[in-house]
Amino acid sequence: MSALTATVATPNAGKYMRQLCKHWSHKLDTKVEGDVGTVTFPSATAVLAAGPEAIVITISGEDRAAVEPLGDVVARHIDRFAFREAPLTYRWEWVEPAA
Repeated sequence: MSALTATVATPNAGKYMRQLCKHWSHKLDTKVEGDVGTVTFPSATAVLAAGPEAIVITISGEDRAAVEPLGDVVARHIDRFAFREAPLTYRWEWVEPAA
């Protein structure tokens, strides 16, 4: 399992998480429970956890090559919703699975 994560500072994290899940709900399986949204892509899953000052994005899947490009896809879509404050800063990091 490979996972890519970023914490993105924004006071509108909940708004953007809900917009992104609603946007993709027409093509992908999405779920919003409280301050956490999940988007299931064919090869990976993105979890977006909204806090008062940031959104934590974690994209995980079996194949690192399938996970990596989704970071850019998610960032571009959030930046569209965040046009008043975009571009937001995304510092993607790989999370190694626990042994």
